[in-house]
Amino acid sequence: MIDVATLAAADHHLETRDPRLAKLIAAHGPCTLGSRERSPFHVLCTSIINQQLSLKAADTIQARVMQHVGAAAEFTPASLAHADPEALRAAGLSRSKARWLTDIAGRVLEGSFSFEQLATLDDEAAIETLDALPGIGRWTAEMFLIFALGRLDIFALDDVGLRRSLDRLYGKPHNDAAARRCTAKWAPYRSVASWYLWRMVDADEGDWG
Repeated sequence: MIDVATLAAADHHLETRDPRLAKLIAAHGPCTLGSRERSPFHVLCTSIINQQLSLKAADTIQARVMQHVGAAAEFTPASLAHADPEALRAAGLSRSKARWLTDIAGRVLEGSFSFEQLATLDDEAAIETLDALPGIGRWTAEMFLIFALGRLDIFALDDVGLRRSLDRLYGKPHNDAAARRCTAKWAPYRSVASWYLWRMVDADEGDWG
């Protein structure tokens, strides 16, 4: 969990480095990133479920899957490792997602994948380790680093919402190279800056120029 003092320091850093982002912070702060504690396994499962879905659809499917596997509060490896694939599909998961979830749950139970070990790695090494798992690409790995490991300096270039908000914030399009240059000034708090850009998506903000 990211503590309040760290988030306050991040807000101050971002406000002083970027006047445009300062407007978002004034409108939507303080940042509450990391305020909900979930197990790393649960966060990874929900990240897989959320892939290519609207938030509403993902929430509905997640609730159905949890009901099918008897997970009262959050997913556990034991609740998913031996789940009936057809039951998972009936809950709304694609065949691929059902297979990925049960595969990862099995790896955790047998000890071939460890969240504790993952937490000791630097950002890029952790992303590469997660990317080797079935169903996990770079975007999913980056979301996991932000929301499960509390890594503070992640900007997901492949996140469509972030890229649209970045373009709107500055009033011009950014290719990958331009986005990297633009967000470099937010280091070492690019995850917090991302949280504010997501608020821009949520609120459908207008011109922040």
